[in-house]
Amino acid sequence: MADPVLVEVTRGGVVESEHRGMVAVVDPDGRTVLALGDTGRAVFPRSAVKGLQALPLIETGAADRYGLTPAELALACSSHSGEPRHADTAAGMLAKAGRDASCLECGTHWPSNEAASRALAAAGQAPTALHNNCSGKHSGFICVACATASDPAGYVRPEHQVQRRIKGVFEEMMGIRLSDAARGVDGCSIPTYATPLEALALAFARFGSGTKVPADRAKAAKRLREAVAAEPFMVAGSGRFDTLVMQALGEKLFTKTGAEGVYCAALPEQGLGIAIKCDDGAGRAAEAVMAALIQGLLPLSEAQRAVVSPYTDKPLRNWNGIETGRLRVAGGLIEQAAKAGA
Repeated sequence: MADPVLVEVTRGGVVESEHRGMVAVVDPDGRTVLALGDTGRAVFPRSAVKGLQALPLIETGAADRYGLTPAELALACSSHSGEPRHADTAAGMLAKAGRDASCLECGTHWPSNEAASRALAAAGQAPTALHNNCSGKHSGFICVACATASDPAGYVRPEHQVQRRIKGVFEEMMGIRLSDAARGVDGCSIPTYATPLEALALAFARFGSGTKVPADRAKAAKRLREAVAAEPFMVAGSGRFDTLVMQALGEKLFTKTGAEGVYCAALPEQGLGIAIKCDDGAGRAAEAVMAALIQGLLPLSEAQRAVVSPYTDKPLRNWNGIETGRLRVAGGLIEQAAKAGA
């Protein structure tokens, strides 16, 4: 059975494209609040799980040993845009551990923020690994390795103690065993494990609520959530969804995008975790679905609603600024979410 249509794209009032996908919303006990599509199917979570990957940064004592600030902790959870503050903060994290950008094994690419890329080029400079959208996460991995007296070289490999530790965190938070046969390589070269979507949602329900996890892990998750709420710019960047909605909602929401149409979130006050996968890998669709779920599941002020709701039904314009159609959530998704969360 095909997954349901979650998002439609219209042109001239006619549906031109459809995005199908899956949605799982669960509580910390694994009780399903909302399930659309085949939520038992395994997907690669990609960057949506960076909050979980940052837990060892707190649990090993690395964050305290190196005096990491909320901005640095938020960057460890990020897929940032490579803006100057992002790159400078990653460099600062590495310096606190006695390392520099030469230790990063995430690869190099130009900043995804156009202004930052243009500024680099105009200055005659080339990007470094610090501009990689995953440099904050990788700087955190290096801090964990150094704080636990492990050589950080090769920290991206599955057999390195940093990645073994993270795999253990995944298994404990998701309540499953992860098979090496279902392991792939992420865009930044670390291992990524195919995981049932409902297990991802469970992990975020526990990450947000702090229940069904040991007390130390609950404290670590809370510290990361507080850091992200205090420094939402570090998690994404200028004009990006994660930054904008967390600026508006603060500690009511932890949300994180991933590649290939994956999105995860924790709603701490409701004790719910969300996981989304759009079948065609479209990030624009996953973002719209997340906005719909936030709008349906969370009580929002008018100001907060004004930030979130435009993502659920927004105009598409051509290069002359003429509206050509709309991107909109389908199937009464907002109403389904509201009913499920009531």
